[in-house]
Amino acid sequence: MSEIAPQNRRIRPAAIVVLFLTIILTGCLLALGTWQVQRLFWKLDLIERVEARAHAAPVDAPAAGEWPALTDPADYEYRRVKLSGTLLNDKEVQVYTVTDLGPGYWVMTPLRRDDGSSVIVNRGFVLSDKRDPSTRREGEVAGNVEIVGLMRAPETGGLFLRTNDPANGRWYSRNIPQITQASGLSNVAPFYVDADATSNPGGLPVGGKTMLTFPNSHLSYAVTWYILAAMVVAAGWYVLRNLNTPKSKQDAD
Repeated sequence: MSEIAPQNRRIRPAAIVVLFLTIILTGCLLALGTWQVQRLFWKLDLIERVEARAHAAPVDAPAAGEWPALTDPADYEYRRVKLSGTLLNDKEVQVYTVTDLGPGYWVMTPLRRDDGSSVIVNRGFVLSDKRDPSTRREGEVAGNVEIVGLMRAPETGGLFLRTNDPANGRWYSRNIPQITQASGLSNVAPFYVDADATSNPGGLPVGGKTMLTFPNSHLSYAVTWYILAAMVVAAGWYVLRNLNTPKSKQDAD
């Protein structure tokens, strides 16, 4: 009886490469999935905080002495506040936007408070044909007013916002430092306030247009990354299995 020689089980270099790539790719995909899970919990916490702030009873807007502490928008954005003073209608600027009502403008007006400080108020939305204040004189309220709304952090532009052109009155972002500079005012709050849906005289501007919905696709992204990780493991196992199978057995199969 002849003795069958043991088959050479030495790991091939190609198998080492496949194993290395499988481990690296799987680790990266698992890390991406875990990151999306962390983002999911962050987003859920954000939504909960925004809902609680936006529907709470209004509190007084921060006084000038409190402004230096407002360094992190996460600590104050969407807080429901009230403030009173005089609207400086002659220093109003209009910021281009698109809402569910169509293309038009946010009406950004400084409100001068009794202590001499000012807060930029987004009084609401007007269609393009109502951009000129002369077409909505009823809404240019004089005298003391009280406004309730949500605190917002200033916009600084970005990939999807065109650059403001203050010299020509073309505004595309609610950049409070730029609006402040263009108005010639001083002692202006570093935030602005989105006015609520309380009707203005003449019906314009239309307030209460703050978007309180946030896209939350992190769970589907996490599942996708984890599925891809499982597919990489399966593919790596299949390739390694074939690389380590003797040629004679492959031919027999």
